[in-house]
Amino acid sequence: MGDRACYKFAPQLFHPLTMTDSRYQAIKAYKNEKFMNSTDARALRILAEYLEPASRFREFHVRDTIVFFGSARIPSREIAEGLLREAEAGKGDLTVELAQKKLHMSRYYEATRELTRRLTEWSKSLEGTERRFVACSGGGPGIMEAANRGASEAKGENIGLNISLPFEQNDNPYITHRLSFEFHYFFMRKFWFSYLAKALVVMPGGFGTLDEFMEVVTLVQTLKIKKRLPIVLFGTEYWDRVIDFEPMIEFGTISPEDVDLFYRTDSVDDAYSYLVRELTEHFL
Repeated sequence: MGDRACYKFAPQLFHPLTMTDSRYQAIKAYKNEKFMNSTDARALRILAEYLEPASRFREFHVRDTIVFFGSARIPSREIAEGLLREAEAGKGDLTVELAQKKLHMSRYYEATRELTRRLTEWSKSLEGTERRFVACSGGGPGIMEAANRGASEAKGENIGLNISLPFEQNDNPYITHRLSFEFHYFFMRKFWFSYLAKALVVMPGGFGTLDEFMEVVTLVQTLKIKKRLPIVLFGTEYWDRVIDFEPMIEFGTISPEDVDLFYRTDSVDDAYSYLVRELTEHFL
């Protein structure tokens, strides 16, 4: 039976995609970019944001972390002083009043930088082949940059868990290159913040910082996180105005002992001593 006769009885066999055609080439599913970015492949993308970071953490022998949260909008003292000089000279985009506020808040950048440097030096002094208590931030500017910068100044490996956002979020230059990550899914980024964490430091911040702090405290309160997890809430001037826990106790929405789930301080020395004491007692 000739080709024309075959086509009469089974035309599907001669569809352009089934006939030998040098213009057509099969593609493996995991190399099909259109499929990998489709709704059907969402589970694969989520799994990739679990497996790929896990692989890199194993490669670098990262066993656990100290996570730093805080505002992306708090500059270093050097930058804040420059902004104030510009404002006083009638240059730049800031008023003198706003520039003065930036300078006032820059102390939290410098505190983060100093605390991370000291903790990194301490962790590097510990024996063993695994990297312990590695500084970890959200990877962006502001307080996140200060955390990675302090660790970098101590010549320590440090982690940046970045996320794709339309503004503010760009890799800061102090992250260890191979430990710089970029996530699409917030919940996968949050998983890696909490899963490896042995301590948290929460500096003044906005919605994102509040979200991370409240979520982790809730997981600790409900025993979804069972490990000992010391949490430092740094900056009483800021946090006492932003969150008042006493009405929550008075109205019975939290227990009085719930405010003991975190440690409040304004001192780098105090925060350092508290964290080293807790980490030594519970994890070394």
